[in-house]
Amino acid sequence: MMILLIGSGAREHAIARALARSPQKPTTVCFASNNNPGIQELSAYFTMGDIKNPQAVVSFAQQYGADLAIIGPEAPLEVGVADALLDAGISTVGPKKALAQIETSKGFTRDLLKKYNIPSCPRYRVFSSLDGVSEILSELGEKYVVKFDGLMGGKGVKVAGDHLLSHEDAISYCQEMIKRGGKFVIEEKLIGQEFSLMSFSDGDHLAHMPPVQDHKRAYVGDTGPNTGGMGSYSDSNHLLPFLTEEDIVQAQEFNQATIDALKKEFWEGYKGILYGGFIATVDGVKLIEYNARLGDPEGMNVLPLLESDFVEVCLGIVNGNLNQKDISFRNQATVCKYAVPEGYPDSPVKGEPIDISEITETSQLYYASVDMQDGQLYEAGSRTVAYVGIAETLSEAEAKAEAEISKVRGPLFHRTDIGTEELIQKRVEHMYKLRC
Repeated sequence: MMILLIGSGAREHAIARALARSPQKPTTVCFASNNNPGIQELSAYFTMGDIKNPQAVVSFAQQYGADLAIIGPEAPLEVGVADALLDAGISTVGPKKALAQIETSKGFTRDLLKKYNIPSCPRYRVFSSLDGVSEILSELGEKYVVKFDGLMGGKGVKVAGDHLLSHEDAISYCQEMIKRGGKFVIEEKLIGQEFSLMSFSDGDHLAHMPPVQDHKRAYVGDTGPNTGGMGSYSDSNHLLPFLTEEDIVQAQEFNQATIDALKKEFWEGYKGILYGGFIATVDGVKLIEYNARLGDPEGMNVLPLLESDFVEVCLGIVNGNLNQKDISFRNQATVCKYAVPEGYPDSPVKGEPIDISEITETSQLYYASVDMQDGQLYEAGSRTVAYVGIAETLSEAEAKAEAEISKVRGPLFHRTDIGTEELIQKRVEHMYKLRC
């Protein structure tokens, strides 16, 4: 089987490794946006090009006779790469452009959930001008969030009290988004603990992955600007220390209800991965946002634990028989930590060499935004490399991740607190106080 992988970050490196573990021994070809040496090593053919150009992707797929395509990042979904591949007769893991609006338009998502009575939304309104902005800000007081209604790499969300210190700040940010020609959403700020629940979807049936908690803030102690994600962890019991089993069931039910709503809305199934960014609150689980693909870094937590044949999972997605597949994950804990360029995310250094030669166990090292020239790795300006510690307990997994990511040399930094007992206990205590 010839499988086309689209994308070249750490998430795609994790996908390539999952494909390489398949007993079916598929041949992987990759259409990439940067030179990822980890994916290149696992690919029979590796070409760099514009992954947001549907025709370029289709031409590459046809050139190598791809039987199946897997779309890693969100940007190709937004421009209809899945549609183009399907039109060319190539089965694709990744939703069509209209269905991918679940990620590419926050306003669409909120309106969809409201229309189909899925009780996971906070109070919200969608805007394309300043008309009505002052009114909803007055209504919400200091509990509000302003979100750009489109893709901004996880950096288009501004939260009252963290990024916006007054209603004037909020209105100024709204004006920025209007100048960009975009819509925006203002919604109620939810208080609780966030977690990710990702599900494989064949359009009707879901197979859920273990929940993961991501860390968006750049610096230790959950401080600093939002990023694409500095790291994440999952627990061996497929819960999280601050969640109940009821929380997980509720998130799973929301994912299923959303898949059903999309099918009713578009008369076709969502085939790919639905990634729910949820928050556990005193009023139950609520949705922060949906993504239309595997998470990054969360994908590096869950795919190494997948006991099932990943190729079979993908075939179940595209053939609509996911419910007939036996999909299971090992009961182990994982901690993922990203090393990122100095200055990230606002003004990251770029083009500087990095050295990974001291890392002793490379099987869980994932290349992200890097370039390789004459055998030397260079930072390419965003999250650089990630390491995943896997063990029987969270503390052991964290120790592994910390020991290895600390060996990466160069103008980089990472969050040392991700997965530590101290940080996790703070989350547990926060949730306990809210619920009591």
